[in-house]
Amino acid sequence: MEQIERQQNISKGIALFIFGLAFFVVGEALVKLLHDSYGTTQIVWSRYFFHFALTCLFLSRGNILAQARSARPWLHASRSILMLVATAFFFAALEFLPLADAIAVAFLAPLLVTAFSIPLLKETVGWRRWLAVFIGFGGVMIIIRPGADGTHWAMFLPLISAICYAIYQILTRIASRVDHANTNLIWTSIIGVSVTSLLVPFVWVTPDILGWTYMFALGASYGVGHYLLIRSLEIAPASVVSPFLYTQVIFAAILGLLIFNEFPDPWTLLGLLIVVLSGLYIWQRELKIANSADPN
Repeated sequence: MEQIERQQNISKGIALFIFGLAFFVVGEALVKLLHDSYGTTQIVWSRYFFHFALTCLFLSRGNILAQARSARPWLHASRSILMLVATAFFFAALEFLPLADAIAVAFLAPLLVTAFSIPLLKETVGWRRWLAVFIGFGGVMIIIRPGADGTHWAMFLPLISAICYAIYQILTRIASRVDHANTNLIWTSIIGVSVTSLLVPFVWVTPDILGWTYMFALGASYGVGHYLLIRSLEIAPASVVSPFLYTQVIFAAILGLLIFNEFPDPWTLLGLLIVVLSGLYIWQRELKIANSADPN
């Protein structure tokens, strides 16, 4: 009966997934706006602080500490720190790079998950998926264009962010085998707000009303985005909604043009196309392998 209900809500699940991604892009646009007056550390703190506050509000019906209990605290601490580092590097990149460019490089993360699943999850990855990973990495190199005239050094920041985020995703898969999704969410929020709260006094700039508004909206955008993604995956299979991940760069290009007068150059668009096609190929292979014994 539950499966029938999910099938009837696939369209809604896709819509929620896309709206969730749109909220993420709104948050990333707010990061660029905040960089005019505040440093990366304070912006990351605001993202975690208000996200944590909203998490506590939504989970207030249950005992927060009870839901945070886990038999593998070091696993949760490690994945949460990786998420924090990935966020910090990505937010730092947004100070220097166009919105769509930074997101395009970050799309390497799904490909890296495939590569890292071998040593960390003991999964088998055949030559076709390996080839797709390498081609996708080549697409990222086209976007970054190391050594080319006009290439900004900050192009490597979302690359580092993608590596950290991919390992975070792998560790989250491992954690989800023994803990509820709420446990994962609470740990990520607590670690993020705790570490940044220790650091932010050293770089604090008292926000004005607009600054506080942007900071609250940043945390709310990520909070709502995460909630919509979780809801989408409850009513539609991940294999169905995952290909729509790449709509995020469309929203980024639109907001980048409207707010910052930015638009990806032809090389970035070419690299993005290669990354997207590589990711979609890996997704297609994973669907096929799930229904066969072929590991390639």
